[in-house]
Amino acid sequence: MSSIVQERQQPLIESYLKDPKKALVTDEAVVEGIDFQDPFHTVVSINDELNVPFKIGVHRAVGGLHDFPNPGDMLCASLAACFDSALRLIANRMNVAVVRTNIKARANADVRGTLMVDREVPVGFQSMELDVLIETDSSVDEKILGKLVDATERCCIIYQTLKPGIPIHIKREFVTTK
Repeated sequence: MSSIVQERQQPLIESYLKDPKKALVTDEAVVEGIDFQDPFHTVVSINDELNVPFKIGVHRAVGGLHDFPNPGDMLCASLAACFDSALRLIANRMNVAVVRTNIKARANADVRGTLMVDREVPVGFQSMELDVLIETDSSVDEKILGKLVDATERCCIIYQTLKPGIPIHIKREFVTTK
């Protein structure tokens, strides 16, 4: 059985082997904050080419309405989507017939830190959980599925970014209007 993923990835792999700089990519999201009369909502535009807008709300645990996805929801969505995407690509390359997946990501935070209720509580998510359900036909061996999930953990960019944490560099710019 031919793998469409392998057919599409092999030329890229060969190109990256010849010129590693071609493998460097940058993803982007931008919030252009404008309506400060409503501190509970904003819009984030995802992907500089597609410029897909998403309404964002604030979690009720910090005073928001939680009427739109909040940044923590988006973080969970990124992890679940990346894990599922990587799993699909790897399953296709391994010729594993996956019928259905259900990937659930949860992020757990004690918001007393962000609200400065208790300075001993760290600001941030203290843990994340990922539930992975894979449905296949009966011909797929459980060992193969274990290898599939192991390979997905190893290749999922968001998972590998979150697991150890990364430095974030903040460039500050201040403008005063007249």
